Amino acid sequence: MTTATAERTHTFPGPWLGGASLIAGPVLLLAGALLRLGVPFFFPDQLDAYRRQPALIGTAYALLLAGTIVLWPGVVAVAARVAVTRPVWAVWGGSLVMFGLFARTFHHGVNTFAFSLAGSGGTSTAEQAVGAYYRYPEWVVSSLSVAVLLGWIVLAAGCHLSGTLRLPSAFALALMSGLMVGVLKGSTWASAVQVTGLVVAFVPLGAALLRGATRPSRRATVRTVVVVVSFVVGSVVLGQLG
Repeated sequence: MTTATAERTHTFPGPWLGGASLIAGPVLLLAGALLRLGVPFFFPDQLDAYRRQPALIGTAYALLLAGTIVLWPGVVAVAARVAVTRPVWAVWGGSLVMFGLFARTFHHGVNTFAFSLAGSGGTSTAEQAVGAYYRYPEWVVSSLSVAVLLGWIVLAAGCHLSGTLRLPSAFALALMSGLMVGVLKGSTWASAVQVTGLVVAFVPLGAALLRGATRPSRRATVRTVVVVVSFVVGSVVLGQLG
């Protein structure tokens, strides 16, 4: 195989990583959103819910963070498919969505710190800290609000125009534009519908990518599983050690 042929047939992130991301990311996000349903939306109630049910609320936010992080290879894979026929839509849609994922990851970092502060200094201390954050003139991530709102709409339009998604699935994807972003913003039934739209749009696409992927040999599969498991376990252990 020539180098030019290899470049045409092997593209990042590839069907395995991209397909797995398109399935796991939305499912993790939906699980996290559903776990915190019923808790009033704004941060004082979110912190109070964490005080009463730290395992449940902590798990919900952890799943949302994991889903946000896991989703990025899938977004890249979708943008790559759109780019075949609609490159401008792919660049704008993929880029805006990725910037939005960065913003959500930043906010989840603040969420984690707030929960830690609630555990060590009390809920009232954490509530004061989050209230102070909302008054703090942060401008880098707050400037990404437009990307959060428009990214999914632009990407959904590109998916439909390129034939990557049919109109109902593209509409479902566009619902993600309404998902609220910010520190300790809870879930509503509207949030559940919006994330369900992501599942409807991306999970079948991820399954299709995996079905169409070249099957590796058994030896390569075993080797990959060992490497991935070792990497994940090592990352968790080293992360906990600080």
